[in-house]
Order: sequence, then C-alpha cells, then structure tokens
Amino acid sequence: MHLYGIGIDVVEVQRIGSSIDEFGDKFLNRIFTEREQAYCSSQKRPMIHYAARFAAKEAIAKAFGTGIGKDIAWTDMEIVRESSGEPKVVMSGMGKDFAEKIKVVDIKISLTHAEHYAAANAAILVSG
Repeated sequence: MHLYGIGIDVVEVQRIGSSIDEFGDKFLNRIFTEREQAYCSSQKRPMIHYAARFAAKEAIAKAFGTGIGKDIAWTDMEIVRESSGEPKVVMSGMGKDFAEKIKVVDIKISLTHAEHYAAANAAILVSG
C-alpha cells in the first residue's frame, strides 16, 4: 500500500450559507447526497457541517488529482460518520469506478470547523 495523493481545502462557512440561501435545493442536491443533507440539517449549526463536507470533497478531488467533473462528481463522494464519530468517505458512481481503476484501498479524511471557517484534508492510499 502506498500514498497516491493528498489534498487540503478551507472554506468560508458564510460562502456555503450564501449559496444555500441563493440556490436552495438546486445547490444542495448538486453537492450533497440525501444522507449528507439529513445529517447536516439535523445539527445545531447546519452550515458548518455543510462547509466541512464541501471542503472534504474538494480535498478528496485534489488528492485524486482530478478536480471535480470528468472523473468524479460531487455526489460520488459521500462523507458519513462512523459510530465512533470518525468521518468516512463512501464512493459511488463514476467516482467509485475511478477509485477502483487506480486501486484505492482507503481514503482517510479529517474535518474541522470553527465559527467562520471549515477545513478538511484527505489522503488516498492505493495498493501496489
């Protein structure tokens, strides 16, 4: 197993909040899965959780070296919580196909947020 790539991203919480206010469900459904939306919306401060997941998806795309679009869509990357509270990435669609093609074994992520900013980093591990 070896490191394929790493990525990091920082997002202003207000930027995500403004996008949600302006574009509503169109923005939410384009970026976040139903499960992510249910989780974030159930939190005391939903915007910081949306912002952290947005940052995580950007960090993952940077770690893959692809950006978001041709090989991986926003909703191909789902950020869920393990029962321990640890964040986990679940890949689907063309993102899952791409991950399988390059033999991804694991995607490690870390999320953090404060009042005005959310950040995430990602490391992709592959076999071989």
